[in-house]
Amino acid sequence: MLRRDGLVITQFSLYHKFMGEIMTKVSRGLLSGTNTLILERKGGNLTIWLNRPEVKNALSIEMTEGLNSTLKQVENDRTIRTIVLRGKGGFFCAGADLKDFQSVAQQGSAIDVAKGNRSFGFLMSQLNEQPQVVIILVEGAAIGGGLGLACVADVTLVMSDARFRLSETSLGIPPAQIAPFVTERVGLMQARRLMLTGARFNGDDAVALGIAHDHASSVDELEAKGEKILHQISACAPEANAVTKSILFETLRKPRGEALDFAAERFAGCILGQEGQEGVSAFVEKRRPYWVSNLNGESGL
Repeated sequence: MLRRDGLVITQFSLYHKFMGEIMTKVSRGLLSGTNTLILERKGGNLTIWLNRPEVKNALSIEMTEGLNSTLKQVENDRTIRTIVLRGKGGFFCAGADLKDFQSVAQQGSAIDVAKGNRSFGFLMSQLNEQPQVVIILVEGAAIGGGLGLACVADVTLVMSDARFRLSETSLGIPPAQIAPFVTERVGLMQARRLMLTGARFNGDDAVALGIAHDHASSVDELEAKGEKILHQISACAPEANAVTKSILFETLRKPRGEALDFAAERFAGCILGQEGQEGVSAFVEKRRPYWVSNLNGESGL
């Protein structure tokens, strides 16, 4: 707590002053969408809309590159605490734009095709390990790559009647870049069945399989559940969340001892950092830490 000219300036007020400056910059267009993406910033939440409703938000090369670029642009911005990914037109994502793939296949070599396919894997990895909390809301359907995207969110909420399918093998191709992420999400046993049969299933089934965390029977209910998740996240420090995600993924990559060493180093950095000191002080002083925001007008969908 700082004092100047007899006035008390809390870290809370400084934080929100900083947030206001950032929001002014964003509103001036420093963070903008594309022809295929619409970006909406509200407080600490950034909503990214897939915006090709005429083709059920099929993932074109332009859309994939734009989404990856946006994620990289904001990955170190802790004033953006959550990223919500949705689809315009009441439809989440029909998977890859097959016209783009056909064009590359007809004009390029096997190396070009492999590079194009691999680029979607880079997007999947980026979204999977994005430092912000990633929430995906699925309406309509999530097919192929759209289902893959649903598997890399920290929280996935779906409509009960949403349709899901890994349709790639029915088109004569494998679900190449999404296969590791789907398998990590549902396990090898279910991944085999879903990929090798092209089975169709709904939102309720997606929850049972572990693809989604919760389901809703209406868009209003879906958004209300999304708002509840955002409210819960507002109590969590943004850097602590980012570090927690990094620890989770290191547990999958490193031997147990190395993962624990990594976690200990990150814990020390947090407890000695601004958020750790503020969190302990707020607990002792029985007040809210400065990062706790009120969703009314400050954050949300």
